[in-house]
Amino acid sequence: MWDDLARAFCLMLVIEGIIPFLYPQRWRQLVASLALVNDRRLRMMGLVSMLIGAGLLLVLR
Repeated sequence: MWDDLARAFCLMLVIEGIIPFLYPQRWRQLVASLALVNDRRLRMMGLVSMLIGAGLLLVLR
């Protein structure tokens, strides 16, 4: 299980790094616009993202 978790974490880092590597200016603009979003909306986005990820994991397994 720990091996799978480590692989998933490494894959997440690779995926997270693609956009800043390819489009650094757009990434900077996105981060600046995220700073303006209120905490409740960010939490909801995080929750939805986690639920979609968990649901996809269940479907794929």
